[in-house]
Amino acid sequence: MKAVIYCRVSTNKKAQETSLARQKEELMKLAVRNNFSILTCIGEQESGYEINRDGIFEMLDYFSSGQADILLIQDETRLGRGNTKIALFHQLQKLNISIYTSLHGGELEVSESDSMVLQIVGIVEEYQRKLQNAKIRRGMKRAVREGFDPSRNLTNRQQAPGRERIAFPIEEIVQLRQKEMTFEEITRSLNNLGYSVSKATVHRRYQEYVNS
Repeated sequence: MKAVIYCRVSTNKKAQETSLARQKEELMKLAVRNNFSILTCIGEQESGYEINRDGIFEMLDYFSSGQADILLIQDETRLGRGNTKIALFHQLQKLNISIYTSLHGGELEVSESDSMVLQIVGIVEEYQRKLQNAKIRRGMKRAVREGFDPSRNLTNRQQAPGRERIAFPIEEIVQLRQKEMTFEEITRSLNNLGYSVSKATVHRRYQEYVNS
């Protein structure tokens, strides 16, 4: 299993550099004990309440691309504090990322209070997804009533002779991406609406749209 080490201190003081080095050393030992392959080690000096951190985005890129599936941190406060911590816990949970800490010497057990908050966030997100799906359905029905024919949305046929391009509402996909839904979630929503399409197709067509 491939792991990402994430270390953080909250100030830019020179003395804190030794703390970063100590965190890295402890986490490398944790990786060895669990036979994890270390893909990269990310260290930064930022506030735990700040979510707009270069190191966090770098870390999430490794996980969302499937390059790694384990996160190693000293303790949960190194990942973040307050609402930032909950938001990152939720995102990592959606990506099925396991979190190990050197403080506990193994996999992190989320506190009961944090677990309750994550459950609430998950429920709210599910209802937001249902509302968005309903909005897409209503939009498509309205478009059809007004004369829209989905079969006419088969462009670039010459690029794939003998195979029609699947028609689906690309503008809605762009809006869902702006709401930070993953391609997997968008694909699932489209499938629920009757569009038999793969995640790879959704991603490719999205890239074609934004780069056109």
